[in-house]
Amino acid sequence: MSNSGKVLGIIGGGQLGMMLTEAAKKFPDKISEVIVLDPTKGCPASKVGAKQIIADFKDEKAIIELATKSDILTYEIESGDSDVLKSIESKTMINPSPDTLKKIQDKLVQKTFLSENQLPVADFVEINSLDDLKQKIKKFGFPSLLKTRKDAYDGRGNFKINSHEDLILAYKQFNDQSMMLEKFIDFRMEVSVIAARNTQGEIATYPLVENIHEDNILRITIAPARVNKEIAKKAEQVAQKTMEVLKGAGVFGIEMFVTKNDQILINEIAPRVHNSGHHTLQSSKTSQFEQHIRAILGLSLGSTELLHPTIMYNILGPKNFKGEYKPVNIVPEKGVFLKMYGKKESNPKRKLGHLNVVDLDNSGNIDFLLNKLENIKKSIVIDPV
Repeated sequence: MSNSGKVLGIIGGGQLGMMLTEAAKKFPDKISEVIVLDPTKGCPASKVGAKQIIADFKDEKAIIELATKSDILTYEIESGDSDVLKSIESKTMINPSPDTLKKIQDKLVQKTFLSENQLPVADFVEINSLDDLKQKIKKFGFPSLLKTRKDAYDGRGNFKINSHEDLILAYKQFNDQSMMLEKFIDFRMEVSVIAARNTQGEIATYPLVENIHEDNILRITIAPARVNKEIAKKAEQVAQKTMEVLKGAGVFGIEMFVTKNDQILINEIAPRVHNSGHHTLQSSKTSQFEQHIRAILGLSLGSTELLHPTIMYNILGPKNFKGEYKPVNIVPEKGVFLKMYGKKESNPKRKLGHLNVVDLDNSGNIDFLLNKLENIKKSIVIDPV
């Protein structure tokens, strides 16, 4: 990289920070250096050229240090302290803005904001005590979802209440945290739209994708989603409106449900590049990571056209193993792209890498890609060193 560009600071240096660092290298005249703030020494981003400040994501001194060293600040994890970020806004450009981050970090604030802007969400209420929960669950019935308002991801912070017996158990689990209750949606499909907005207000959305979860963690993304054109269009319109009202610059992952009667409901928004957008590295003209860099630099957004149908598969740490593991290799094959994140240790359900299976011939046969993935999965083994 040349020395003429800006220094990009990223809160978080995991796999998303890694792929953002790689994308930044495409703009040597705009970005001269990347610095990440991450508590894990030798984090994935540091392995592809980012400098690293080793500290917790919420460490006020470390955030201020990162800000003073950076011309532009962004994040790959939404648990950074939005109040600290707000206090240093005058020192460096922060995108998405601390105000946008603050709206999204608290799920109750996020849902209230979306609802007030006539965006479709499941019914929800704030919960302040066990008695409050016992009263308010009468409105939704069983099952209902009790959620922590902050610091939850990959299904953590969610408790499905199926009966009166679950009530106390659910409340006790989150007793020290602020909570909300949400109507349970018996959805037909989980989907998402990766959307971008640059600092000039230009908005671009990627085609709707279908997400399959295992144990609340995304396992497979199918691009494009197996839905009709009306549903796809409706979801993209919801994403467009969401970006218009949120106003933050950057890439956002907008997770949604397709209900049994083909309605679209927003589930959650991530103010960052998103796991369900990894397919864009091979499927699309512009990857979500390059798009995020373009958005926060104020450049025109790249094309979001889906060039090839693609399936993304998350490689997760096995449930019964923790420790260092042998390198993962697969037999080279046309249209198959393996991306490991360079994490030293495997933990149960830890995201270690992903695989993109790409329909380079554009046959449009998703079942063929799924079968191909099933065969490749057999050769992906996480073995102890």
